[in-house]
Amino acid sequence: MVSPESGRGGHARGLGRARDPREGQPFFSQQDTVLRWKMALWARQVSRWCCLLQTARAAEFPRRLRSCSSTVQACRGFAPLPLLPSRNDILPWRFQAYGHVSVGSCSPPDSAKDGSFSSPESNLPSPVKQEQAKAETLPDLNTKILCEDWDDIPPSSALEEISEEAAVQIIAEPLLPLQSSTLRDYVDHSETLAKLVHLGVDLSQVEKRQKAGQLLLTLDFEKDVRKILLFLKDVGVEDNQLGPFLTKNPYILAEDLEALETRVAYLKSKKFGKAEIAQMVSRAPYLLLFSVERLDNRLGFFKNELGLSVKKTKDLVIRLPRLLTGKLEPVKENLQVCQIELGFQRNEIQQIVFKTPKILTASKKRLKQTFDYLHNIMGIPHHMLTRFPQVFNSKLLRIKERHMFLTFLGRAQYDPAQPSYISLDQLVSLPDEVFCTEIAKASIQDFEKFLKTL
Repeated sequence: MVSPESGRGGHARGLGRARDPREGQPFFSQQDTVLRWKMALWARQVSRWCCLLQTARAAEFPRRLRSCSSTVQACRGFAPLPLLPSRNDILPWRFQAYGHVSVGSCSPPDSAKDGSFSSPESNLPSPVKQEQAKAETLPDLNTKILCEDWDDIPPSSALEEISEEAAVQIIAEPLLPLQSSTLRDYVDHSETLAKLVHLGVDLSQVEKRQKAGQLLLTLDFEKDVRKILLFLKDVGVEDNQLGPFLTKNPYILAEDLEALETRVAYLKSKKFGKAEIAQMVSRAPYLLLFSVERLDNRLGFFKNELGLSVKKTKDLVIRLPRLLTGKLEPVKENLQVCQIELGFQRNEIQQIVFKTPKILTASKKRLKQTFDYLHNIMGIPHHMLTRFPQVFNSKLLRIKERHMFLTFLGRAQYDPAQPSYISLDQLVSLPDEVFCTEIAKASIQDFEKFLKTL
């Protein structure tokens, strides 16, 4: 049978407590006493931190902070248990530091017997007092003053009445339209559009192009536009041509800079000079939107289809660079018209195209009407048309008026073997005054009177 003493002794060993043989009541050991003092110190410190945190939160919500003092007082008695130190944090303390504490008795201090009560902090050991003194130096917010300052600020209201003078001084920003059919409504709100207008870009023309307006509104000038402008200047586009260039091709602003540089490098590899590349890019703004593969296929097409040399192919696209960017179907059709319907030989077509590249993109109807009048009415043979293919670029009405005036004067002679020969170049290229005085040997008034009779 286990004795009560042994049972109590075992229980004391399990809880870390001993029994006082004089009073028969259990008392705390020195370690437990230190632990309780330390816990009390931490609880007081944590409660002070909670008070400061509560005050800081109250600063964000001034309308809710009406009883700051009561909140602070209630907070002082609150000590969250999870923040209390564990017993392991107290173990490093030495018993020698508390030699003056009575181990054998838990009786109240003498001050309590005399009728005067001292605070628990006065009975703490000196190291604990020192830490408590450090904690006391923390700044404390004057919540009463803060509450008074916050209460002085009147709440803002949309219905608050203001004076006429104050109302006149209010500057209302123009509202950004949610939807518009013109870019003009967005210029004041977009730095990109404003700077493009300053460069000379015609936004009224840009907005006519498919999705071009939406593209410009999504671009950032410093991030997206500036690098493209610097690239175009490096290629050779003049400053005064940047605006017209972007008006015709705003889509280049969305192209990858590395891809653009690769296409320029390809043209240089085909022996195009810098000035020639600049001329081609300026005259055909969409040229740099074509990939290297498409540019290579276009150059190969004209070389093989027309039977031209590499040098003549380069000269052809330099003089008319939109051949590389336009559709190929009209070119193929015009070549067939010249060969089948107009009756030109392959070598004659090569000479006509090389001298007048625009014939490849001309209207088929106009081309056939001009040839019919020159060949069947005026009697110009194929070899003469091959020597002066510029006549196909002239207006048919101009050719008719001058030929009829020369026929009226009896000077319509287009055979180089006959006297008073008139070349096709002189017939269509000279101004009216020069044509009348040098070719027709008449005055401009006579020519105008003749035109009225038609």
